[in-house]
Amino acid sequence: MRATTRRTTALLGAALVAGVVSSSPVATASEANPRDGLRDVMFVGNNWSGNASIVDAHSLTMLKTGIDLVPDKSQELADIQKTPDRLAYFMLIQQGPGEGHNQYVDDMFTTRNGKYLAVSRPSFGDVVWIDIAKATAGRRDSIVREQSMDGYRTDHMGLSPDGRRLLVSDSTERQVIEFSMVDETIGGRRIRMGDRLRTFPTGETPHESNYTDDGSRIFHASIGKVYTPGDDAHSGPVKLTPAQDAIKGDRWFQVVRNKDFKILQRWDMGKELAESGHPDMSSAVRPMAISPDERFIYYQVSYFHGFVEFDTQAPDRNGKVDYETEGIPEPRRGAVKRVVELPNRVPDMPLTQYVNDSAHHGLSMNSAGTKLCVAGTMDDYAAIVDRTSLKYRLYDTKSTGHYYGKPYWTTEGLDNRCWISLSDADAVAVLDFRTGRELAYLKVGDHPQRVRHGYVSNALVRSWRGNKSVEEKPGTDDPAAALLEAESSVGSVPQDASKGEVDPGTLAEAGAALERTRASRSHRAPGQDVSLVSDVAQDPRTPWLVVAFLGGVGLLAARRRRRVS
Repeated sequence: MRATTRRTTALLGAALVAGVVSSSPVATASEANPRDGLRDVMFVGNNWSGNASIVDAHSLTMLKTGIDLVPDKSQELADIQKTPDRLAYFMLIQQGPGEGHNQYVDDMFTTRNGKYLAVSRPSFGDVVWIDIAKATAGRRDSIVREQSMDGYRTDHMGLSPDGRRLLVSDSTERQVIEFSMVDETIGGRRIRMGDRLRTFPTGETPHESNYTDDGSRIFHASIGKVYTPGDDAHSGPVKLTPAQDAIKGDRWFQVVRNKDFKILQRWDMGKELAESGHPDMSSAVRPMAISPDERFIYYQVSYFHGFVEFDTQAPDRNGKVDYETEGIPEPRRGAVKRVVELPNRVPDMPLTQYVNDSAHHGLSMNSAGTKLCVAGTMDDYAAIVDRTSLKYRLYDTKSTGHYYGKPYWTTEGLDNRCWISLSDADAVAVLDFRTGRELAYLKVGDHPQRVRHGYVSNALVRSWRGNKSVEEKPGTDDPAAALLEAESSVGSVPQDASKGEVDPGTLAEAGAALERTRASRSHRAPGQDVSLVSDVAQDPRTPWLVVAFLGGVGLLAARRRRRVS
């Protein structure tokens, strides 16, 4: 249970922090050792249903599905309903990044002993540590630690190579927060799993963080306000102004030194692209892939169907310091080397209908550094691209016989494989980097996004045999929660009456407003349908507090309707 007010965990002292980083040698993440009784698995986070699926990383066998990662959903929704600022952001997240759905699961990493799973939950603005054995048994007491962000939304996470530290993007606060993934004692001070340790600053809407292999540096990018227009250079035939682009906020790619979280280098990639002869491209670095020698960064940017190759050691294109980012000058090294275009299958789609500004969202590289795996989000394909020749092979419904709707993430798995989440298909696909074959196509939960390698106990896996996997969405045994889940895609107020903690009058008023809206919709001719958000907000009998918050998401709901029409 989380308090209804935002809480900020105190940071550890500077001396302790120094010890936290340097107390033990960094070990590179590796495959499970059978002698430890662990099994390599891939966790698939199903964002909209709030659960996870577990797949054997080698055999590609589905081990468990429907694992509830929001067992506290009823309490969280009740708390949100009582807190106006959280309610406002909850609705903005739902109608913006969530495309009309609540975002329950974004990213996940297991502890190295396979006992716990850390999960970022955007709509709840927190990160939780879940006991995997309890969660897979369907128990509601599986959360062992919870930490709220300073802001209102969590997003991507990054795990240190030794598995001891977790980075969590605090989306609305321009910072990344570091937490402990282990229990340990440093300098006489006891640190528990889930303790908050340090933060480093970033731009607007921090996104992805990746450690170098030795853990000494962190590559991080911020993407700006992806739920507003203005990041694309043109809106149809009209060229956008710098002021419109600035609406997105600061979008930076930066290298952070881990021992003290100092920003070593920071680039505005839109300006770097312009210096290299590619003006009017976005500054927002989306997913990235890092070469084995950690010199080259491959990254996607908003609205672009393809990716960019950036050499961090090449001399700056014009040898001048052309800009600063909050007092940090443009690095004298670092230059765009190649801009790689892939097929654009939606050339007539308005850019405002791209999902969170992403033409493509998902990029990874095999361990040999010879091939890239691309999620062609708006194009409904995945691609394997040769890093040298840039020749590519596309994977889509026609070529595989499987629906490849809205690929949203790619991950390098074990055995030289690429895992792709197909969010509109509620499935994941597994491709072989070497042969180019599709090895598996597995149905998972509602809107899979992040796929991560992790560990579980072999003994635990054996205990699942003969037990039916949980297929239901979390909360479906609770009628009130089920009703709220069904309404989440149309802008309902987050409430849960199952424990009597929501004012019955407010719940009745909101329910009556929704019923009136449904009734009025039944008499409309095709093409006259409008958003429930707008309808409920305009109804004079709807509570004023609900109207205020729904008004803030009207534009986002309109963009979503155009996107799916």
